[in-house]
Parts: sequence; C-alpha cells; structure tokens
Amino acid sequence: MRTYGNDNKSALEAKTEATKIAFMPIMFQAAKGLRDFGILQYLRKNKDGKSVTEIAENCNISQYGALVLLEAGLSLEMIKVDTDKYFITKTGYFVLVDQMTRANMDFTHDVNYLGFYHLNEAIKTGKPAGLKNVFDKPNTVYEALAEMSPKFRESWFGFDHFYSDDSFPAALPIVFKNNPKRIMDVGGNTGKFSIKCAQYSDSVKVTILDLPGQLRDAKKNIEEHGFQDRIDGFPINLLDFSKPYPTGYDVIWMSQFLDCFSEQEILGLMTNARNAMDENAELLIMETFWDLQRFEASTYSLHATSLYFTCIANGNSRMYHSEDMIKLADMAGLEVTEIIENVGISHTILRCRKKM
Repeated sequence: MRTYGNDNKSALEAKTEATKIAFMPIMFQAAKGLRDFGILQYLRKNKDGKSVTEIAENCNISQYGALVLLEAGLSLEMIKVDTDKYFITKTGYFVLVDQMTRANMDFTHDVNYLGFYHLNEAIKTGKPAGLKNVFDKPNTVYEALAEMSPKFRESWFGFDHFYSDDSFPAALPIVFKNNPKRIMDVGGNTGKFSIKCAQYSDSVKVTILDLPGQLRDAKKNIEEHGFQDRIDGFPINLLDFSKPYPTGYDVIWMSQFLDCFSEQEILGLMTNARNAMDENAELLIMETFWDLQRFEASTYSLHATSLYFTCIANGNSRMYHSEDMIKLADMAGLEVTEIIENVGISHTILRCRKKM
C-alpha cells in the first residue's frame, strides 16, 4: 500500500483542526439547518446581502434562531458578514445546490446520525450497534430495509442511487462488450441496473439474486417498466454459502455490492460466483475503491462510508482498497483480466474470469 496522509500542519493549525473535529457533529446540524430553513436559498437569491431581521422574517424563524445559525455558518465558512449584512459563500452554495453533497448530508442525517452514538460499541463487538436506534430486529440494515421508515429509505436509496445511477451509462458498454445474452445481477436491490440492461439490449435476459423483501421492490419497478418477460428474481440469502447460484449466465454482475460484506464473506460470495461460471463467463465487479479516487473529497467520503458499514449496516464491512479486492478474487479462483478506472463519478470495474 502506498503512503497516504501527511503531518505537515503547524501545531496551531493542527490544534484548530482538532477543535473543528470536536464540534463537528454540532456544526453539521447547523449546516443542515441553514439549508433546510431556506437561509442559504434566500441569500443565494439576494446577492446584495440581507440583515438578520430580513432573514428571520423570510424564513419564518426567530431572530435568535437565525442569528445562531448564521454565526455557526461564519465558522463553517458557508456564510460571510459585512456591515450587518449576510452573504452566502461558495461553500454555502455547494451545500445548497450540489446534488452529491445533498445526498451525502441526507444520508448522514436520516440514516446515520442517531446510531453513531454507538460507534465504539460497534467497533468492539463487530455488530451494527447503531442500528438499534432505528430498528430493533435484524442483524443488518439489509434485512430491515424494506420495513424502515419512509425518510430512512428515501435517504438510503438516494445515497445509493446517486453514485450508482451516474455510473450506469458508462458501465453498460463495458458489461455488453462481449454481447451477453444472460446476466445475473447479484444483490440487484430495486432492479435499477437490470432495467437499464433491458433498455440497453432488446434481447438480454436478467436474473436478480437478492432477499425476498428487496425482490418485492424490484418486481414493482420491473412491472412498471414492462420488462417482466425479460427480468426475473431468484430469492436467496446470499450469505448462506451452501446455496449455489443458478448457472448458465454469460455475465455475473456485482455493483456496489461486495463492499457490504467482510473479507471472509466476500471470499464466499466470489467463490459461489466462480462455481456458477463456465470457461466463457465473466464476473464484473464495480466498486468505489478508496485508493483509486481522483479527488480528495471522494476518498474522504469513502472513509466515512466505511464507518456507516461498521455502525449501521452490518458491523464488519468497509470501502475497500483495490489491492484487497484483487487478492480476494485470486483466493476465490478468479483472475482479474482488466481494471477499468474512472467509471462514472468514482467507480472502478474489475473484469474477472474463472481460473482454469
């Protein structure tokens, strides 16, 4: 693994960063308040600046409420003030309008925030301890997803789909490079990728492997698009490694899927995929590997997402380094024949074949 990170700050700069970290959860809520109360939008429309009184009246909150949020915004560098008038900054603008930032913020608030009080417990136990704050039955978020609150589901799927949807147009030509007739979509969730495949090719047939609850959601979406004759579901607990995958597929597709599991579980999933492949079949793995990102913000987001897996999702998975995934493929009897980087926003596709 290459060297990452640095220790180049002065002592004063480092102490300032430490202070920001100490208050980060509180300031996050202030940033969200500036967005949700409409303060950022109001200031964006009024580039000449507005007073506290004007902001409070327009956003239907008290002057006190507007003031504490605006002053937090100054330290967050989302707001600036000049002669008693407040203005939105570039950072505030992106919190307001950038769709990736919005997806990340809603995911942090609606899916993660309450549960992260239990992060240390999750680290100690290897269990998603934060999940009990939002649901008290399952061992993983995936078992509960179909029964979660509408807001939880909206932000969970909004986060998941934001990153995957952008990558699908770039991924489809890679998936169809060798003209597959049958595709297995492992962990296909709501069926979005399977539907994209059916739209891309008039002849391809797709089978989604997932839990029954997820397949119910997928079936609704498939029927709405009229593809029930070419997309079907195969209900399976993918972590029951005694259950084999169906055979006879040209492509086995795993998109943003393996990062949901521990290394040992990934090995089991890859091994089951290998056992379902013939000498001509391909396994395509699309993931956001944190070491292959073009931008610092992407790596930061992926490291934070690893903690979501620790505390909320399942307690034992993470966003992986590409070398870790390639080693696991080798252990499962697979050969990585191609590595395709910069697919969509931040994805990489590993093209794998069965070792003969």
